[in-house]
Amino acid sequence: MKNKLSDLNDHLFAQIERLGDEDLNDEEIEKEAKRADAIVSVADQIIKNADLQLKAATLLAGHGYHFAPHLANIAPTAERKARSR
Repeated sequence: MKNKLSDLNDHLFAQIERLGDEDLNDEEIEKEAKRADAIVSVADQIIKNADLQLKAATLLAGHGYHFAPHLANIAPTAERKARSR
């Protein structure tokens, strides 16, 4: 996978820089504001997904893999480990 959370951070800061460009006219500012809203919306979903993955990993780390088959699509390797026990 190419994209990482650090890449998301870079995109967010790049958007902040575009919004702070003092050479933008009103139309360009409006365009960048709409673009920023779209980026923030997608970023929120990415962050929620990463948080869910972290919670699942924490749950597995704390309680083992015996209930992994009940957690949909968290990690194929975890499911194989659970089935082999």
